[in-house]
Amino acid sequence: MYFLETKDVVKQYAAHLALDKVSIRVPEGKVFGLLGPNGAGKTTLIRIINRITAPDSGDVTFHGHPLAENDIYNIGYLPEERGLYKKMKVGEQSLYLARLKGLNRDDAKKRLTSWFEKFDIMSWWDKKLEELSKGMQQKVQFVTTVIHDPQLLIFDEPFSGFDPVNTELLKNEILGLKDQGKTIIFSTHNMASVEEICDEIALINRSRVVLNGNVDEIRSNHKTNIFKVQIAGNSPKVNSNTCRIIEEDIKSHTSVLLRLQKNNEMSNSEFLSYLLKDNEILSFQEEIPSMNDVFIKTVSNS
Repeated sequence: MYFLETKDVVKQYAAHLALDKVSIRVPEGKVFGLLGPNGAGKTTLIRIINRITAPDSGDVTFHGHPLAENDIYNIGYLPEERGLYKKMKVGEQSLYLARLKGLNRDDAKKRLTSWFEKFDIMSWWDKKLEELSKGMQQKVQFVTTVIHDPQLLIFDEPFSGFDPVNTELLKNEILGLKDQGKTIIFSTHNMASVEEICDEIALINRSRVVLNGNVDEIRSNHKTNIFKVQIAGNSPKVNSNTCRIIEEDIKSHTSVLLRLQKNNEMSNSEFLSYLLKDNEILSFQEEIPSMNDVFIKTVSNS
């Protein structure tokens, strides 16, 4: 089941077409990557899903029904541009934001205490936000995003300002929310995070969706038939009619490492069998393009 769908969504700002018939399908209980270069239209789409702005045309369906005003109480949104009040105390404004999201004071205090203890930030409760580092502020805003236990969570560049330790902490929390059955939209420029976190993605470029689908399938579909093969000895035997040598690196007198591109017609098993006829294979690995490779190639060609 798709928890959220947009169909042919169009948004125009004066002379700028921000979204041009954008359609996405976000599966329930999965992490959906919303990708694209700056200015592609991602933030505009997120604002429409949050009912901050309205589309000029097209439809947005939320859990099987047209997106309605009350649905915002079942959405948690962490924007790229942080929106906390710098002069307010951390605990005071966290309670305030939780109340805005429908929690009574007692429930809000109980949930906030649990999250603050989990993140080891209870000592910040009576500090003003401006006293905290950017990373610390980000932790607070993450808590206020999830505090009302929404079914749809939208994280826009959630790791911005975090060191590697806290990035790993937040990544594990996001995956934990997925394990609880939450549906997550994850917008980022960090393609390594996409491979670690996302199940499916949509890539928006110049206001249109140019690529979408399962992350593993997309990477597999962009294979270039290149293999890293380590062969015993330093005189490998390969036939130019079957493959071509892209790179050769003699590791020692005992082996050589080759990057080979096989002919499209051969299966991987056939290719390995061919190499084994005249060579002793020490290792054989296909190069699967990273999401960063796919991103650059797709954006450059669209």
